[in-house]
Amino acid sequence: MDKESFNEFINLVVDVWQKGVYGVDVGHIIAALLVLFAALVLRGLFSRFVINRLEALTRRTESDVDDEVIEALDGPLRFIPVVIGVFAATELLDLSGTLAQGALMLNRSLITFNIFWALYMLVTPLSFTIRRLRTIFSISMVEWMVKALKGLIIFLGVAAILETWGIEVAPLIAGLGLFGVAVALGAQDLFKNLIAGLFIIGEQRFHPGDWIKIEGVVEGTVEHIGFRTTMVRQFDKAPVYVPNAKLADSAVINFSRMTHRRIYWKIGLVYGTSVEQLKNVRQQIFDYVTQNEDFASPEEVSTFVNVDSFNDSSIDLMLYCFTRTTNWGEWLKIKEALAFEIKNIVEGNGTSFAFPSQSVYLETLPEGAELFQVPEGQDSPKSPEGSRS
Repeated sequence: MDKESFNEFINLVVDVWQKGVYGVDVGHIIAALLVLFAALVLRGLFSRFVINRLEALTRRTESDVDDEVIEALDGPLRFIPVVIGVFAATELLDLSGTLAQGALMLNRSLITFNIFWALYMLVTPLSFTIRRLRTIFSISMVEWMVKALKGLIIFLGVAAILETWGIEVAPLIAGLGLFGVAVALGAQDLFKNLIAGLFIIGEQRFHPGDWIKIEGVVEGTVEHIGFRTTMVRQFDKAPVYVPNAKLADSAVINFSRMTHRRIYWKIGLVYGTSVEQLKNVRQQIFDYVTQNEDFASPEEVSTFVNVDSFNDSSIDLMLYCFTRTTNWGEWLKIKEALAFEIKNIVEGNGTSFAFPSQSVYLETLPEGAELFQVPEGQDSPKSPEGSRS
């Protein structure tokens, strides 16, 4: 290669270096890449120094809100060096024309994204102000308000970024109107369940944690009221997702809102029980129920202990009372203690519980039949007290 060719090659290299990509100097591109790399490095240092410093300051305060705010803003704060690095890199490139306009929109988009990301993350720690409305609205309604606020921030953030790139949101939404009608026709059940969910929350039929029963559908504990379905966990721990429309259209029994829990028994005594024994048994059971603090007093709820009917094999006493507790486990223990006491009362009054029995009468004996003779010195067999055989 002669000197002239070598000079021509050098001039070509310099020309490529200077013009680079789309007229941008390669040196500037390398410098911009170095700036981006430095921004990523500083991102780690920034998070270690600044964020840790802020966390140390918030730990000194008595409130937990500022700790939650710093924790929520961890991501957006770490992203700040990247935004600054991209801005510095585009400034180094010394762009012009369309490229300069694109770099400007990129920087605006990154800044907009970081701002709305921070707002989105702040909703959760600052939602305690909304939760104060629980005295007015239900817990589920407050949760929906928080979700709606997050959805609004996402929508506004996307709209702001689209507007930055020259895409107007209003005409886009209008253009999607016809498509939305078609989707709505195919998603009637979705909107029906959504509206039903709003009615359920507004009427406060039940809340998460309530024990409910929908006849023929499900019985269990409500865990979550969603936009479309409500998750009820059965007592076998299996989750059931019930469409909100089914809950809104069906009768729902909310056991968690019981003021008292009922005990309703029929107590059958043998027909050999005298009137005096019946009165004593009835009165002693009534005294036990009314004097025991586990049971609600007759002034609060209906309480009855009465001879109710003459059944086929027994004289029936009706016991109708309510416990103060609505907890199932406690109610079972109280009912068990009541059963023990009733057995003691019945046996203590010299009578007993009846059981189903039948009597068979023979008008005549078949020819050749012999009566059973009880051997001497043995008692004749007797049927249980209160039955005839």
